[in-house]
Amino acid sequence: MKSRRNEFISFDRVTSQDPDDRTAAIRQGCRGGEVTFASLGACVLTLRSHRCRYLRTAAALASGVLVLPAAGLAADLPLKARAAKTVYDWTGFYVGGHVGYGDAGFGPGTNPLPEQGALLPHSATGFSGGYQLGYNRQLANGVVLGIEADSTFTAPTDGPALARSPAPFNTTIDYVGTVRGRVGYAFDRFMPYVTGGVAWGHTHINVNDTDGVTPLFPVGHYQAGWTAGLGLEYAVSGNWTAKAEYEYVDLSRKSYDLSGFGLGSVNVDPRIHLFKLGLNYQFGDTPWMPAVGKPKLPESDDWNVHAQTTLLPQGYGPIHSPYASPQSLPGRGQFQATWTTTAFLGARLWDGGEIYFDPELAQGFGLNGTLGLAGFSNGEAQKAGAPFPKIRAQRYYLKQTFGLGGEQEAVEDGPNQLAGKHDVDRVTLIVGRFAVGDFFDGNSYAKDPRADFMNWAMWSSAAYDFPADLPGYTRGGVVELNRKDWAIRAGLFQVPSAPNSDLLTFKTGGSVVEFEERHTLLEQPGKLRIGVFANSGNTANYREVVDLAAANPALDINTITTADQRTRLKYGFYVNLEQQIVNDVGLFARASWNDGQNQILSFTDIDRSLSGGLSIKGSHWGRPDDTVGIGGAINALSSAHRDFLAAGGTGLLIGDGQLNYRTERILEAYYAYSVIKGVTLTGDYQLITNPAYNADRGPVSIFSGRLHAEF
Repeated sequence: MKSRRNEFISFDRVTSQDPDDRTAAIRQGCRGGEVTFASLGACVLTLRSHRCRYLRTAAALASGVLVLPAAGLAADLPLKARAAKTVYDWTGFYVGGHVGYGDAGFGPGTNPLPEQGALLPHSATGFSGGYQLGYNRQLANGVVLGIEADSTFTAPTDGPALARSPAPFNTTIDYVGTVRGRVGYAFDRFMPYVTGGVAWGHTHINVNDTDGVTPLFPVGHYQAGWTAGLGLEYAVSGNWTAKAEYEYVDLSRKSYDLSGFGLGSVNVDPRIHLFKLGLNYQFGDTPWMPAVGKPKLPESDDWNVHAQTTLLPQGYGPIHSPYASPQSLPGRGQFQATWTTTAFLGARLWDGGEIYFDPELAQGFGLNGTLGLAGFSNGEAQKAGAPFPKIRAQRYYLKQTFGLGGEQEAVEDGPNQLAGKHDVDRVTLIVGRFAVGDFFDGNSYAKDPRADFMNWAMWSSAAYDFPADLPGYTRGGVVELNRKDWAIRAGLFQVPSAPNSDLLTFKTGGSVVEFEERHTLLEQPGKLRIGVFANSGNTANYREVVDLAAANPALDINTITTADQRTRLKYGFYVNLEQQIVNDVGLFARASWNDGQNQILSFTDIDRSLSGGLSIKGSHWGRPDDTVGIGGAINALSSAHRDFLAAGGTGLLIGDGQLNYRTERILEAYYAYSVIKGVTLTGDYQLITNPAYNADRGPVSIFSGRLHAEF
């Protein structure tokens, strides 16, 4: 968002009563300016000259013109306009989002499920967030009347907290919706208000396994009630307002009959406290005509807001499946879908200092719960895993750029990027929570499953077991030295406490160093990235586990695997090339390798991977915003990893109970069709031969759609 300012003009005195004389005098004083008059009780001045020195006045903030006194006034009165105060108008439609934190009680004996609190302690709601829309009408006396509807969603379960308090069942709230009236009073850009109305929500009970933690039978109900609260909203800049709000929600009591599980009847009586921080974008009185180019306040380039939403359904038909385990792709075929919505918030703190925060809602499921393929077919699936949206604070990090002087380059406004300029030669330091792929292993043609290739082995160097929690993020630090033709960057990160764990720890850690070279080949730009990585994590050794299982055939190999876990090292490298061939046509290629001796910790069951393909923009057939992509990947395992799976071991995503080993081979092709600016509809096809490296299974043809919107 760029700052806007208006320039205004004032003249001290014009003594002649003859309009022609006044015009001549003004022209002479402005050395070539042009002024025209019309006298119908007022005179309007228009000036055009880059050589005049203008004085600003707030008298014409919206229109940029100066209204002069009527012709009947004395000619010797000054023509300088008085500054007029601009009063913010709250009338209009708006839409926005919010995040927050809260707590809830469900009544005695209900065992509330602990939800993640992000940087705060877990609670019955944990970190929460959602979206709202509404309408305000400001009256002449300053009273603002409005109506607002919103939905608020809770965080995922805090696994370690749950493990400390096992119970036969747990109760939770999935979401809360409200429709409320608002009554406020406008103090110009400030508006305190009270609010209240109807509410509803969905609660459910998880009946747990004998361990008191693993949910087996979820039972849910909708409940209605009421809500009341208060808040304060402030007009920030442009068409954006910010708000802080407290809301109390009281839902009706619901009796859950758990007698079929030997637990009797449970009364769930929700009482919920929600604290929210939100942003609203103010429209005019017509909601589908936003006041683009006509902000209510001056805009600022010291902060920005962007958002995206992606719906990604996938399905396949029956496949050859002579045997299977829970981690095998089902032979009968399946259809699943994921949906993610992300807000990207950025602010400039000081010279070179920036902060970013990205809350994200995710719901739905990958095929077979994101199990059964090493090169998994949906790059969004690891974030989902719930029938109702769950919210996480996916990114929150500080970024400090130290310029080294010399040539500068422009930075465009975008997600997690504030507009401005910085030195080409610079040092950048990043600390916080993010995805390793935000800063490493980038590629212009295959990097984002929301916009290009969907398969994990296509948008990533798949043998890089990058540190991450379940949705794919970690905490740590990155430092980068950038020059015009090259860059070197390094990172140190937290790793999961065990394979496929959602708990990150610094007791062990992950590191990566990447060198990026930029070149021109036959007058076409390209980049080559080479990275080396090492992770120290709590993992088992494949050879040790296989030998122990052979010596103890009565023991389950996966029980032995857990007992064998201790701090071990995994290391490897990747090479990543992108090269433009001609305008709007580019190729990409990746090769990656890890030592393959110890368990995969974070990403997927791949020890060696090759991938490559082409990306073609639609400018060649008159649709410049469309994209066609076609590519392929070959994934492989180390011999120790193969023997482990063949003996019945399970990895992060795969394990058929036995193994007729072949390399996993993937072909992917897509067409991304631009519906309107910022909205893309994609058709995607993937053919996967030897899924999970097993020649006894498949092949499988996966058909996908994708609806992606961003601003």
